[in-house]
Amino acid sequence: MVKVIVGMQWGDEGKGRATHYESKNVDLVIRATGGNNAGHTVVANGKKYAMHLLPSSIIRPEVVSTIGPGVVVDLEVLNSEIEEMQKAGIKITAENFLISERAYIILPHHKQMDAAEEELKGKNKVGTTGRGIGPTYESKAERVGPRMWDLVHTEHLMEKIQQSLRKANIVFQRLGYDKISAESEYDKCMEYSKKLKKYIGNLQKVVNENIRNYNSIIVEGAQGLCLDIDHGDRQMVTSSNPNASGSVSGAGIGPTFVNEVIGVMKAYCSKVGEGAFPTELNNVIGDRIRELGHEYGTTTGRPRRCGWLDLVLIKNARFLNGVTGLCLNHIDTIGRLGAIKVCTQYEYNGETIEYVPFDLENCKPIYQTFKGWEITRTPKRYEDLPINARRYIEFIEEYACVKVKYIGIGPAEEQTIIK
Repeated sequence: MVKVIVGMQWGDEGKGRATHYESKNVDLVIRATGGNNAGHTVVANGKKYAMHLLPSSIIRPEVVSTIGPGVVVDLEVLNSEIEEMQKAGIKITAENFLISERAYIILPHHKQMDAAEEELKGKNKVGTTGRGIGPTYESKAERVGPRMWDLVHTEHLMEKIQQSLRKANIVFQRLGYDKISAESEYDKCMEYSKKLKKYIGNLQKVVNENIRNYNSIIVEGAQGLCLDIDHGDRQMVTSSNPNASGSVSGAGIGPTFVNEVIGVMKAYCSKVGEGAFPTELNNVIGDRIRELGHEYGTTTGRPRRCGWLDLVLIKNARFLNGVTGLCLNHIDTIGRLGAIKVCTQYEYNGETIEYVPFDLENCKPIYQTFKGWEITRTPKRYEDLPINARRYIEFIEEYACVKVKYIGIGPAEEQTIIK
């Protein structure tokens, strides 16, 4: 049984919460794509855990949590996360945590290159997190730079760092940036080799064994479809494929083994970074959504841009991801606004459309309006939700052509309704 959990919007939809909830009775969880530009927050046992690279299942020691080959790894961030979790009483060992030896390493020069590339783009900057994610994927595409394997088998580590640095230092020199020495990056890698190499191994072997034994597997996606490098908003995207197919590839699982795809979404939209956002609210309503939903980035702390739910994007994500069920979060948040709008069509080049064009920034949203609701207690069943909330949910199901499976009415695991 393989279940894929992906984001339907611009990320920050609550995939970590969904993964943690789903991981109660599974054998293996694989974080599949992205890097520490993605932050997942989980509330469990009365505690709040913020993760950037570790899978959201890590707080369940009985589950084997892994980082797949599609992820790019910042060694310092990963080691810091492991130490913080262990201080919080979370058991992390070589038996319940594994990093794919095929995952590429984010080096210090990748972060400097990230800043340089954003500077060169000027007004067309993407608004990256500055974590070196894009430049590391560039190195990956160029087939240069070290992988986690090289922290265990270090005989060619220096050579691979030098190869990766060659072009970077030419760019730095021309832009007036300080050159970075291969020796400093080598020393940094060796420092973390001592701490992390016990977790590094052949993930594909583990995946194959679990599939062969019909074990339960969750693939934890990062970001969301609107940030997909192929299917997102032009250049204002991430550097990987966070759609379901890309996540499965990043985990090392064949598509025919997938049984279920859970698309995670909010009852409104939020976004970090530049780019088109048709339903954005640059007013007091947008501010109100931000405050009610605590819309500040887990990774950067940046306030997120907020707006009404865009069902045109959701339907596109439903079909492109092959979603079999939705996890709808923040239903408690949006209801408190009174009158709620939902985008169901775009006005585009003088026409009314219900698809996502390449130049999304030229779309004007067309809305339908719903009455709000107030959730004053913690309902346990779908039938206990206010009638207006149920009407809102059922409209989403009808429009997106897929059922809502889980409803989040708060950050904690017990604040989940199974529909």
